[in-house]
Amino acid sequence: MNMTPDSKRRSGPLTGLKIVEFAAIGPAPFAGQLLADLGADIIRIDRAERAGNAPGVLSRGRRSVALDLKKPASIETCLALLARADALIEGFRPGVMERLGLGPAVALARNPRLIYARMTGWGQTGPLAHAAGHDINYISLSGVLHSIGTQGAPVVPLNLAGDFGGGSLYLGLGILAGVLNARATGQGQVVDCSMVEGSASLMSMFYELHADGAWGDERAANLLDGGAPFYGPFRCADGKWVSIGSLEPQFYALLLDKLGLRDDPGMASQNDRAQWPLMRRTIAAAIATRTRDEWCALMEGSDVCFAPVLDLNEAPAHPHNVARGSFVDVDGHAVPGVAPRFSVTPGRLTRAPRQIGADTASALADWGVAPPSA
Repeated sequence: MNMTPDSKRRSGPLTGLKIVEFAAIGPAPFAGQLLADLGADIIRIDRAERAGNAPGVLSRGRRSVALDLKKPASIETCLALLARADALIEGFRPGVMERLGLGPAVALARNPRLIYARMTGWGQTGPLAHAAGHDINYISLSGVLHSIGTQGAPVVPLNLAGDFGGGSLYLGLGILAGVLNARATGQGQVVDCSMVEGSASLMSMFYELHADGAWGDERAANLLDGGAPFYGPFRCADGKWVSIGSLEPQFYALLLDKLGLRDDPGMASQNDRAQWPLMRRTIAAAIATRTRDEWCALMEGSDVCFAPVLDLNEAPAHPHNVARGSFVDVDGHAVPGVAPRFSVTPGRLTRAPRQIGADTASALADWGVAPPSA
């Protein structure tokens, strides 16, 4: 498919929602992309000195307005946009928007129904609020990084748990919850989204299990962290990998059948943790006897709870993903499609990433806002 750069056609359950997004990196723009994919009309405020440059990643679906936020006229233009918006997205360190003259007090005075959504790593307050940091630091403070990896060392889970899981998704949820409340009450508010707290929230089940004594602090020693021999990745004869998730007894029994281990006495007690290291070695040795494709032919689609571990080139071509249209072609490249799906108001990719400042005149005009005076 080709996304039309200047398309005004939108679809999705968020059609009619108007958001002003201040250009940032990481979780704030991904939240904007998700909301735009579902139909939100988002204007991104970019720096005037970057006008004409290519946009960064995660910039599809929005129009770009380039403004010099050091000039009072541009600040007034932003406030005029905010007066017409349902929500604002910003991802700066605490205090930056206030110094620009665009802080919550000023914005909410102009538009009392505005949802002012703030994305930071540490949160707007606290001893670390003004310190620099990245995803790896935020998930360190929440307990996530400690919990993922081998017994030797933690393993970095890309920047999924902090930036995107604990950041973007919670920011989007906060915006939508805030907008619903504002439409019911007429009152806007600030959404303080911290990646430390969002990633900690993602760990809720494990904190509960830990409190009940059912989850230990040691990595790769628990049911879902690679400790269980029937839940994890295994290397095949061709060096490729498969994943096994045979947690339930009936699925575990089927796994043993597929591996030819049904009569192995060492595999009889699935939940005997003392036997887990030996059981893992036994399963690993069995899987290493065949290629990934051979295991797919034997196990895929069965109740073993099995899948091949696919790389970024393989995943879009997998028959299941093809059948569902999980990935779409954009300008010759496979990219993830819109998620989740809606039966009546499906979202879609509506706008290709725009050069910075490409929409300054048209977007302002669409929202009924005059361009800043010289």
